Amino acid sequence: MTDTTDEAEFDLLAVLPRLSQLGTVMNRSRLIERATESAGADLDRPAISVLVTLHMGGGPLRVGEIAKRMQVVGPHVTRQVHELERRGLARRIPDALDQRARLVELTPDGTAAVGRYMGTVLGLLGDVLADWSPEDRRTFGRLLERFATDLTTRLQKLDNE
Repeated sequence: MTDTTDEAEFDLLAVLPRLSQLGTVMNRSRLIERATESAGADLDRPAISVLVTLHMGGGPLRVGEIAKRMQVVGPHVTRQVHELERRGLARRIPDALDQRARLVELTPDGTAAVGRYMGTVLGLLGDVLADWSPEDRRTFGRLLERFATDLTTRLQKLDNE
């Protein structure tokens, strides 16, 4: 083995316990549950994920687009949208480009709920990163995005094989 290979293997070995630590601390801290409770709507993770996807979507989205962004199947999103509609947090509207299609958008109550949820999550993350330099925060964000994108792409390729 070369020094380069040893270094790469060591770096990868160092990452595994950190990924495990992140998963454990996220579950034990109940961050998602706390943030969901702060939303004040007694929502489960899939429902809050739909709300966040709609919020981040920049406008109304089709169910298929929500599913694609969440990396789940359409029927899963459809069930969640039905429940969110029933609770007055989302509504379906006609698609101006295709009257046969429907879009899903947040209601004012849905916007408020997702705002409270995101405020809790972002508040905690902001507190954690408060002592980091702006450059470190930018680097962390850029590398985390790259890692998540590359890992997602690789796992999708494995699923398709």
